[in-house]
Amino acid sequence: MSLINYPDSTSEYALWGCCALFVLSFLIQILYYLFIYGKPYSYEKKRNKNNNYQPTAGVSVIIASKNESENLLKYLPVILEQDYPDFEVIVVNMGSTDETDVVLKGLNQKYPNLYHTYVPAEADDINEKKLALTLAVKAARHDVLLFTEAYCYPVSPRWIRSMTEPVEKGADVVLGFCRLEVARKTPFRKFILYDNLVHGLKYLSMAIWGKPFMGLGRNLAYKKNLFFESKGFSSVLNIDGGEDDLFLNRVMKKQKLKVSVAISPESMASTDIVSNFRIWRALKSKYLHTKGYYSGISTVFFRFESMSKYLFYLSFIASVTQCIIMKDYLFLGISGFLFILRYITQLNVLNKSGKLFGVGQIWFSLLFFDVFQPFNNLKFRKYAQRRMKIRR
Repeated sequence: MSLINYPDSTSEYALWGCCALFVLSFLIQILYYLFIYGKPYSYEKKRNKNNNYQPTAGVSVIIASKNESENLLKYLPVILEQDYPDFEVIVVNMGSTDETDVVLKGLNQKYPNLYHTYVPAEADDINEKKLALTLAVKAARHDVLLFTEAYCYPVSPRWIRSMTEPVEKGADVVLGFCRLEVARKTPFRKFILYDNLVHGLKYLSMAIWGKPFMGLGRNLAYKKNLFFESKGFSSVLNIDGGEDDLFLNRVMKKQKLKVSVAISPESMASTDIVSNFRIWRALKSKYLHTKGYYSGISTVFFRFESMSKYLFYLSFIASVTQCIIMKDYLFLGISGFLFILRYITQLNVLNKSGKLFGVGQIWFSLLFFDVFQPFNNLKFRKYAQRRMKIRR
């Protein structure tokens, strides 16, 4: 009689099935981090930095503003004093009730390249910003349009140079990054920074890969003729928001455009608008609302990444459990090694990118952020849907 207790075939199949799913999801996750999330950092490191670049194109910087007088007073001089030979700044006042008009007239006395106009206060609320941007584009004297927000500011005096250099080299659209400066006492501060970083890595990496799907109006450039050839914002009218990300998503699907990215430290914008969790929720929810209208493979592509991530965690737990039950310490050790290897790969990719974009480092909180982010997005998406119903 044998003294060895062999496991039954069902247990063996369960163990092998869990391990197979775990290894498969591990490989998928590694590929995403190395070849998607890691693309912006490797792209910037390999980029040929031409210090002899001499700009020749005129640039129109466009800002739509509503009740942002304090931010305009603080940030407009940073833009108006950029190191660039030929540019104008156009600010459209969207029916502000604060001191915006006074601030713009005062700044106009010092900066002759500042121009401003307004949208009446009774303008359609949903399309108010689209109307403001359309007025600015039509008034722009230059063929290169550079967009930002009143609550954003460039981190370098060479911001215009960095964002428009790819246009002079043939790009139709240039995508930039905008980092968040979150007050230290803000709840979930680290998570907010992580979420903004990962979101930026997604749209920048897809653009580098040749599959662009969106851009953010906080730091974005494109050619003037692109706007008119696309009939302006006609494709996104009556959708709250979408004048940046959704507009580009639809334009890039219909037209074969050359899309470039500008991710050097000099090309970045920054904002300190997120002074509390409520403001971040409003900004994030608005983006998640327009994201529901995206077309193309990007949504499916990153949804698959989220699915593989949860498969990784669940199959890891199942594999460890089966290994302990069956006392298979070899598979247990392999499972633990692969889990740690993915974690180290994540840390390496995200912290290198975090350093490049100036958003800080992530350590032990990464696992929680990784699991929590999709749930948070789902919660905010429902919040956005409730707000849309109320507005209607």
